Order: sequence, then C-alpha cells, then structure tokens
Amino acid sequence: MTPQRVTLITLGVDDLARSRSFYEALGWRPHTAMDEVVFYQMHGAVLGLFGRAALAADQGRPGTNLGTGAMTLAQNFNTEAEVDVAYRAALKAGAAALKAPEKVFWGGYSGYYADPDGHVWEVAMNPFWGLGEGGSLTLPDAN
Repeated sequence: MTPQRVTLITLGVDDLARSRSFYEALGWRPHTAMDEVVFYQMHGAVLGLFGRAALAADQGRPGTNLGTGAMTLAQNFNTEAEVDVAYRAALKAGAAALKAPEKVFWGGYSGYYADPDGHVWEVAMNPFWGLGEGGSLTLPDAN
C-alpha cells in the first residue's frame, strides 16, 4: 500500500447542523450521520465534519482551540464556466467570498471561498491538468 495517499479529511466545525446544511446545499449527500460527526463519500476518499471541541478531545487535546485557514481544499473543473457555477453555488449556500474566480498567473482560472467554519476551498480550472471520469485528478507525466 502506498504511503502517498489521504483517505479521510476531517474538518472541525462549530455547529454541525449548520455545516451539514451548507455542504448539502452544495449537493453533497451524507453517507453516515451521527450526533457528533457526518461522513461524505468522495471519489476515493471521505470527508468528515466533526464538532470542533469533540475533534480536539479525540486528538487527545481537550480544550485546544483548533484553527482554520492554514490549508486549502480544492475542487478542479474542466472549464472556467464550471468554476463560476461552483463559486456562485458556494456563496448562495452561505460561503464567505475570499477571491472571485479570475485568470491567474500560472495560466489557469481560480477563486477561493470559506465555508461557515472558515475552512478555505479553492475552485479552479487548470489547463495543464485534465480530469478523469467523475472528476478525478491524476498529475500528467513530467516530460
């Protein structure tokens, strides 16, 4: 088994019901929902939403104030128009606008928003990275 993989991303959230409503407004459907955690099956991985205090306790750090924003989750799309649609849908669902989608220096098109708990998402189109069936991303071979 390769060590170069991520199978579960867990986001600490302040209000699980609010966060669940946000992701469901984006079209995400929960696979499993319990009192303190919700799991969404993604393409080859899982996204979890876990109460922030409960997550800190589960990590063995009860009382720790878990922060956000030091990393970016990203969704790539095939076209600039798809990026725009995803960005507008996130704002309509309650995301905070960070940077509207625009052409960027590396030749692509991207924008950023934050979910209701401050977790940063990028929506992007990279003309150098094609997407596979279902939106999967595999980096092209270097030449």
